Amino acid sequence: MHYTEYDTRLAAYAVIVDDRDRVLLALWNEGEEKRWTLPGGGVDLEEQAAAGAVREVREETGYDVELGALLGVDSYVIPVERRIADTDRPMKAVRVVYEARIVGGELTPEVDGSTDEARWIPLAEVAGLPRVSLVDVGLGLWRASR
Repeated sequence: MHYTEYDTRLAAYAVIVDDRDRVLLALWNEGEEKRWTLPGGGVDLEEQAAAGAVREVREETGYDVELGALLGVDSYVIPVERRIADTDRPMKAVRVVYEARIVGGELTPEVDGSTDEARWIPLAEVAGLPRVSLVDVGLGLWRASR
């Protein structure tokens, strides 16, 4: 399919793991069921991916972050029947994943957004959570960078 025949969404996310082996996740509320995801989201038109990641982490968690390494870029296709938007076009989701560390702010839930809660989750407990695939992708990239 030619690129003019589908939608593309650029998003940027952060993998934030503290010194207690916990990862910061946000509870995404826009699917059929709430699932955990990495903090981050859509990059605005005039915004660089890195700036979008910093802004989105702040909105969803209350934390200010400093980005570290670019861990990777992942993409996948969402078919028309799985789109949240009312459209007849599939979408290619392009996700830029950074490592980040907290430099300020305090844990605060997003209000009236795509997430309801942010929480530090022990890495050992992530496999048992209802989560989007991005969590596994991001943690896999993070582990590979160690």
